[in-house]
Amino acid sequence: MAALHGRPKSQKALLSDLASLVSSAYQVLLVPSLRIPVPFESKLVVQFIHISGGEGFGSGSVGLDWNSIERNFRDDVNDRGLLVGDQSLSFKRYELKYSECSICSFAIARATTSYTSRYLFDNYTLIVSEYLDSKRLHQTILESNNEFRRVGRVPEEEFGRILPVYVFDLDITAILLLDRYHQSVAFKDMVIAVRTKSTQAVSDYSCNGHHMFIQTRELERPLVGSILQSMWGISPTHMVWSPRHNSSLVDYTWSVGQTPFGPFSEMPSLSFVQKDAARRNVFLTSLNYSITSGIDVLESIVAHGGERKLLGHNRQTEFYQRWNLFRYKLEKSISALSHFDYEMALYYLRSSDHDLYGMHSLVYQASQELEASLVCFKDPPFPWASFLMCVGICIALVYAYAKRDKFFQNKRKQF
Repeated sequence: MAALHGRPKSQKALLSDLASLVSSAYQVLLVPSLRIPVPFESKLVVQFIHISGGEGFGSGSVGLDWNSIERNFRDDVNDRGLLVGDQSLSFKRYELKYSECSICSFAIARATTSYTSRYLFDNYTLIVSEYLDSKRLHQTILESNNEFRRVGRVPEEEFGRILPVYVFDLDITAILLLDRYHQSVAFKDMVIAVRTKSTQAVSDYSCNGHHMFIQTRELERPLVGSILQSMWGISPTHMVWSPRHNSSLVDYTWSVGQTPFGPFSEMPSLSFVQKDAARRNVFLTSLNYSITSGIDVLESIVAHGGERKLLGHNRQTEFYQRWNLFRYKLEKSISALSHFDYEMALYYLRSSDHDLYGMHSLVYQASQELEASLVCFKDPPFPWASFLMCVGICIALVYAYAKRDKFFQNKRKQF
């Protein structure tokens, strides 16, 4: 209100806040950070591995509707979102009985830890609560991956990018979260989620002065967000990478509404932010690989003495043609990306791989034809001029020393 009434300092503060809001919206909604590299794979497979007390997929599915989770991704794929080129996405489900899986109980027992909180009732009271260490649980699953697959009868996939999603459906009444706050945690090679019979828990976050509640039985939205992070490298809408701080900053301004991330949203559906970021991340990873490989070619040429010595006239002309065409295709792919034409951008980028392969072949063939030559070392001529000069200086010094009495004799005036 003060800014609207024309106070200069308040107007500057208002403009500063608006600029900050626009900048954060641009970073989060238009160019979200890339969480992990996402190499292009034509086959994407999500493996739902449900570890429960013996209940099947059909029973006890409130809050864990596999069809609903799959439908969220299927609808976006049908709308030409998430996937690029000839990619395909499939979902597979597997069931493990917790009572028959000794490695499962060992993993939970090993990852269980506790923390102490102090509350003020009539007096200060210490309450000990348990939670699961996600990193320790992830390490245990990695070390016993073959045993998990054997018990769950999960076959090995030969090709494509495989993302296992481990859901621990525990038959206990206590609240048990991952790292104290999360229902699901995304890793580079898997997703881990947990739920118990407890229906809700009080969150540390608040909105309009009221504490937020976590519906601990509902895993659909957390699983959708974790799959997006692990499969497509999409960053949560409340995390932004800051080059100035060299770390991620947390800002929940845009983690409301249609987003599967954060405690302030209840919608598992995807917005244009996640759809565009999924395809853009695949392109950016491939682009980074192409540029890095092109730099390796140039460094290899420099290590062999330059293009004139290595390639010769004929190969040098072909190399320049390949290099110029490679740069042209990269520029066209970046231009297509700026117009959100991901199919055309990927087309030019994959086409540039042929020129990149051609340059690598030229450098390799030329390096194989190089012949090593041995240049014998020749002793340099004797430095007579310096030697004679040194001898002359030494003789002059000796002569001056011998005649020192004559040179420095004090001639007194005689009267």
